Amino acid sequence: MKIDAIFQVRMGSTRLPGKMFKKIMGKPLLWHVIQRVKASRLVNRIILAMTEEKKDDRIVKFAKKMRLLYYRGSTDNVLDRVYQAAKKFGSDIIVRITPDDPFKDPQIIDEFISYFLKNKFDYVSNTVRPTYPEGLDIEVFSFLALKKAWPEAKKSSEKEHLTPYIWKNPKKFKIKNLTLKKNLSSLRWTIDYQKDLEFAREVYKKLYPKKKIFLMQDILNLLNEKFDFPKINQGIVYHEGYLKSLKQDKLINKKKPI
Repeated sequence: MKIDAIFQVRMGSTRLPGKMFKKIMGKPLLWHVIQRVKASRLVNRIILAMTEEKKDDRIVKFAKKMRLLYYRGSTDNVLDRVYQAAKKFGSDIIVRITPDDPFKDPQIIDEFISYFLKNKFDYVSNTVRPTYPEGLDIEVFSFLALKKAWPEAKKSSEKEHLTPYIWKNPKKFKIKNLTLKKNLSSLRWTIDYQKDLEFAREVYKKLYPKKKIFLMQDILNLLNEKFDFPKINQGIVYHEGYLKSLKQDKLINKKKPI
């Protein structure tokens, strides 16, 4: 059984261009996320799924240098891109990785994979009803679920954001959302804007020298000590990109003739 972390990665960010290669402690953001996922005990392989756009040639060079598997596909249809990557490399279980999350926690990744395997789910995540900090998103799903969603997903939001068709259809898929006892979803630990990058750099500056793969609790402890830290990047809507896609779905539906 192949458990693969598939990174949906591209250079075409409009909010923070080139963010995959923005430096944190002298290394690219993408490099840091890869190291954190590599620390997982249960992930077998890392696959970079990028677009065919010329600007993503830089990611290809990076993948070759890091000796990583990679696949190039559709820009907007992420569902197809990840499906084709998983199909090409024979993935059985997929861990979806968004590489603009600098604090991916390998222990949490392993907890979710273990839960998925033990309970024989099609899809396990913490994003349907979020309680984890944004940026510690975890989605684990079977290739069979992805294969079923691939031809059936019709809305642009379902194609651009990969998994909505799965978790919106609990009658077709066995799904589970795992939560924390305390809701921490107001904490923003992802990188879409410059102030997000500044926050990440501050956290790394404090924690990375002593512990290369620091965990969620390490960051929480730091924030409890430094009350000014959380203010750097607050006030941004949770999963802003997905909400924009839902609005686009409505606009498209309005244009359809009755």
